[in-house]
Amino acid sequence: MSQEIKLSIPVPTELGGYRLDQAVAQMFPEYSRSRLQSWIKSGELQVNGETRRPRDKLLGGEEVRIHAELESQERWEPEAIALDIVYEDEAILVLNKPAGLVVHPAAGHSGGTLLNALLHHAPEVGTVPRAGIVHRLDKDTTGLMVVAKTLEAQTDLVAQLQERAMGREYEAVVCGVMTGGGSVDEPMGRHPKQRQKMAVHPMGKDALTHYRLLHKYRAHTHVRLKLETGRTHQIRVHMAHIHYPLVGDPLYGGRFRLPKGISPELRDALRGFKRQALHARQLTLWHPVKDHEMSWEVPLPEDMQDLLQALAEDAKTLERY
Repeated sequence: MSQEIKLSIPVPTELGGYRLDQAVAQMFPEYSRSRLQSWIKSGELQVNGETRRPRDKLLGGEEVRIHAELESQERWEPEAIALDIVYEDEAILVLNKPAGLVVHPAAGHSGGTLLNALLHHAPEVGTVPRAGIVHRLDKDTTGLMVVAKTLEAQTDLVAQLQERAMGREYEAVVCGVMTGGGSVDEPMGRHPKQRQKMAVHPMGKDALTHYRLLHKYRAHTHVRLKLETGRTHQIRVHMAHIHYPLVGDPLYGGRFRLPKGISPELRDALRGFKRQALHARQLTLWHPVKDHEMSWEVPLPEDMQDLLQALAEDAKTLERY
């Protein structure tokens, strides 16, 4: 049994300069690289209506179309995974992602992902590129994500991201006491030696993060952040770059160190916080069908609330002496 696949999506501007095979691997991560390669070579995947070679470079903005047959065993399977849905209509779905949920199937995570859950909850997203997922959150980052349920909505939301019209605000707890808010405007790219990491790099893509202080503690700061761009690991890399890494960040946080003189309760809270303290708090976008602005906000997850409580109690202890 097979399924006919018909997909059409413009090449994001940030993928300009990439090889065709590299670009479509990012544009259609729900399909394996080998499958995409075979579609390119067979002509089932075309660019602006033409067959291209895998190594051909893209400019950005071209239309990539896939018209292919997909065998049933090659499709990602729907899975009954609970979703915390904040809003849903015929065009979009907004959800509050928990920590530990991988967004896309990949090596080591073939199932149990958000994509599998979406295919079960809303089977119609199976006809939309990436099952309607237009932006990602890291596995251990919590908070708001929007999913497109139709190709038209997906095209519109991708355009909003590219035009920086979608508002995404985060909260984080960082190591160190900041003196004030500011912006980090540093280009980012793949780390030259550690390929699983991103890094500030002069030849990277532009990346801009704004941050402001919410509360200062003895050795930490609670911050609110706004993304102008959406690079992989952007907040984590930018905060580490200015020497305020996120609490619990296993990739960019450096060697774990406990501040001197902290309370036993805070010591236990910091040792027990095993993920980056980052939460996508607010999402604002222009609804692709209803044609007006919509915004959602979700509170911090329990583990971050507990961490902030421990920081506040530790600060009170310091004030008493």
